[in-house]
Amino acid sequence: MSEPTFLRRKLGTKLRRLREQAGLTLADAAPKLDKKRSALHRVETGETKADVHLVRSMMDLYDCYEPGLLDETRQALKPPWYWTYGIRKMGYVDAETEAVLVREFTMIDIPGLLQTEDYMRAQFAGGISRTELEMARDIKVRCIRQDRLINADRPLEHVVVVHEIALHRELGSRDVMREQLRHLVEMSRLPNVTLQVVPLRQGTHHVPNGPFVLLSFPDPDDPDLLHVEYPTGSLQSEEPIQVQAARLLFDQVHTVALSPGDSAVPIQRLAAELYGPDM
Repeated sequence: MSEPTFLRRKLGTKLRRLREQAGLTLADAAPKLDKKRSALHRVETGETKADVHLVRSMMDLYDCYEPGLLDETRQALKPPWYWTYGIRKMGYVDAETEAVLVREFTMIDIPGLLQTEDYMRAQFAGGISRTELEMARDIKVRCIRQDRLINADRPLEHVVVVHEIALHRELGSRDVMREQLRHLVEMSRLPNVTLQVVPLRQGTHHVPNGPFVLLSFPDPDDPDLLHVEYPTGSLQSEEPIQVQAARLLFDQVHTVALSPGDSAVPIQRLAAELYGPDM
């Protein structure tokens, strides 16, 4: 049994909703679909794949034809793009691939979607142990994710609030940081990228002590997803109370931060002070 992907979880949620709208319990529906109750439950949670034949049978049983559901089923059966790179568990990237909006707050690192390859390499070198092959693979995957910022067919809107601490934290050589700061300014000029900097002297306003990300999706039925990383792993939640609290927190740091127009100033100033004036 493979790890549920975002599309499989999404499909499973829709199938559960159709069953409930038909007034059937798992125990009612399972034998009529030639399934055990536990097997049908795994389909509805995305743990087990649902094929087109099963979904057709479900729509017949539930007396509810939903346009596009079979296409969603076919799409959910496809392996995620990052499997090509030997990665099987990548929950955040899986969700980000389907998102249309990423709201992100970072404290000590430049956001991954705005990093240069040299900065990535320096960051990865300071983390978990990687072979050269794994390093190259992880950099490639991150670069592919970045492509959506300049992809006209599937553009990704990226709203980022970065604490100024991240600009001062030197990873790699001075040349690496200088290029990274230059790259930040260039990326902030994209129409779908909004970059704001929280200054070191932000007064008495509350600022989160850790990074977090909020993902939004094109389907209004898909709730926002909160992603929080911690030293030994990560947490993802669609719980309305947690997501709403994260939205309010993001709005607060958005208010504390410099405006997008003013945020380029400390980046350029720091680059000139530390790495030379020709940025």
